[in-house]
Amino acid sequence: MKTEKELRVSIDRAAGVLLKHGLTIAFAESATAGRVAAEFSLACNAGKFLSGGIVCYDAKLKTALLDVPPAMIGKYTPESMQVTEAISRGLSKVIPADIHVGITGLPCPGGSESAEKPVGTMFLFAVKDGVQILAERRVFQGDHQHIVLETVRWTADLLVRELGSQS
Repeated sequence: MKTEKELRVSIDRAAGVLLKHGLTIAFAESATAGRVAAEFSLACNAGKFLSGGIVCYDAKLKTALLDVPPAMIGKYTPESMQVTEAISRGLSKVIPADIHVGITGLPCPGGSESAEKPVGTMFLFAVKDGVQILAERRVFQGDHQHIVLETVRWTADLLVRELGSQS
């Protein structure tokens, strides 16, 4: 990420789109550990669109709070699109909102990284009123903090792209 200002611009654009459409949003965050919700909370009028968030870094929280089947985590790993979808959908049962976003990934070594899923791989899944609107995978380069901050910006930019196209 080039600057903190660029991050703020992305967050503010996403906040503007949410406000324009009268939408609320909630986040289930694993790899980003609440950073996305925290950054969104800094936008003006966040109380009008940000419903809340859950940090589910540990796989046990994914199963206990968000109803992710342990067998799914065992089969696909906690850092997978399947589990990211499951935390998004599970979040909808815990926090009322129009949009539920799940984020998992590998910002640093020590997870399920492999040649096909290197460190820097991040997953984002979102539903709006229960219908999938985003299912994205991206590989970022850099250190842990850089990958997390780029994921925050990417999340905001994806929301603008998806919701900005809706009338």
